[in-house]
Amino acid sequence: MAQETEIKLRISPDALSVLRTHPLLQQRLQGEWSTGTLYNQYYDTASRDMAQARVALRVRRDGEQFIQTLKSRGQSVAGLSERNEWDWAVSAAALDLTLLDDSCWPASLAELDKLTLQPVFTTDFERTKAILRWEREGETVEVEAALDQGKVIADGREEPICELELELRSGPAAALLELAAALALDVPLMPCDISKAERGYRLFDPSSYDLQLDARAWSQDTRVDDVIAGAGWQLLGHTQRLAEQYRFSGQWKLFRELLTNLISLRAFFGVFDLALPRTSVQPFTPALDQLIARYRPLVLAGWSDDEEGRRAREQAPQIFEQTVASPAWGQLFLGLGLWLHTTSWKQSRPPRGERVGDLALPRWLLAAVAREIQELRVPHHNEPDSDVSEWMDQQPRLSRLYFLLSNFRNHLEVPEANRLFGELNKLQALLEQYPLVDEELRPALLTALRKQGQRLRKLNAWRDLNS
Repeated sequence: MAQETEIKLRISPDALSVLRTHPLLQQRLQGEWSTGTLYNQYYDTASRDMAQARVALRVRRDGEQFIQTLKSRGQSVAGLSERNEWDWAVSAAALDLTLLDDSCWPASLAELDKLTLQPVFTTDFERTKAILRWEREGETVEVEAALDQGKVIADGREEPICELELELRSGPAAALLELAAALALDVPLMPCDISKAERGYRLFDPSSYDLQLDARAWSQDTRVDDVIAGAGWQLLGHTQRLAEQYRFSGQWKLFRELLTNLISLRAFFGVFDLALPRTSVQPFTPALDQLIARYRPLVLAGWSDDEEGRRAREQAPQIFEQTVASPAWGQLFLGLGLWLHTTSWKQSRPPRGERVGDLALPRWLLAAVAREIQELRVPHHNEPDSDVSEWMDQQPRLSRLYFLLSNFRNHLEVPEANRLFGELNKLQALLEQYPLVDEELRPALLTALRKQGQRLRKLNAWRDLNS
């Protein structure tokens, strides 16, 4: 058994030749690039027991060689995945069931009759690969770089494969992210949190691809630095999965969810006080703001059933493709993955930041929510209509409250935390509607806003947080 650590990056066909001659890869190249075609047959039961256990089983033909591979459950974020892998040389393009014993076979599939395993889909592609080697902080790093182009075929349906795969042979995992981030300065790279096997299963059932990472278990003893790491990986992983699934399906609801997640990611950078210094997040916030500025008008307009709404929904796939085809996409999300992997927010932060980073979740959360609530200006019945622009300016603060309460309100030590969350969401929804409604409907919406502000001020949670 070996642990496989690799990063997958979706690329365009035009980028294949660019990467092969990229100066950074050329500097680290050991020997020459080699090209061959890999034929891969994946196996599962008719009821997809292997997929449900998140295990992949295949037989690969590489020239005259046949290799049987079992890959265990793993998780990928920003394209970087780590999982266990077992490889065996076999004599033909068929499963050898005797190799699948208790030393590798998942306990969750102990009762499975292996004789029911059957071919389910293929992934056939041309691979151009080479070994890269360099020194990093006194340690030798060795990576296999592979440029893959081909297709997944399942039940008569197919999806193209065009990606760069970087597999770590020796050295730290951070070196993979550093290499990918450096390449993203010149070449559009989309972190790809879906394996070739998952693509095959998705052709059978588009909903089989998980959009969320496994949930984090927060506790009263969780420290703020652990919250930063855990919530950051969750947001990054969810963003990449939503982007991947929207690229595949084009479903409008996924585009809306992608925007919501980007807004939460932006809010994430603003709630941790000096534990997350502004200088630490400066590489990411402008790029996030630009993405949100491009996507938000489409989502707001797309709620409408009129011609403008239809046009917004039709434009969304084009705008999305433009953004992921830009190097800025890979620079943002690979850079964020590296930042999280190396806990870079801890570098050069002030002593107060260290103290905040060591706070327990409930204590930090109470202070963070109270700070936002005390600064939040909600509509009041005796304020003039002209103040609506100032109410509108509260949306970034409401986004920060949404992030805090949607993730951690079970640890907020105030009464009616769930109700506070719900009423704040209603206020934000009303504010988002204001620019979209016709002029004659705005007085009614202003009345609704004032009533919503009154409801919030009557909550016990509101009073406690403002005391």
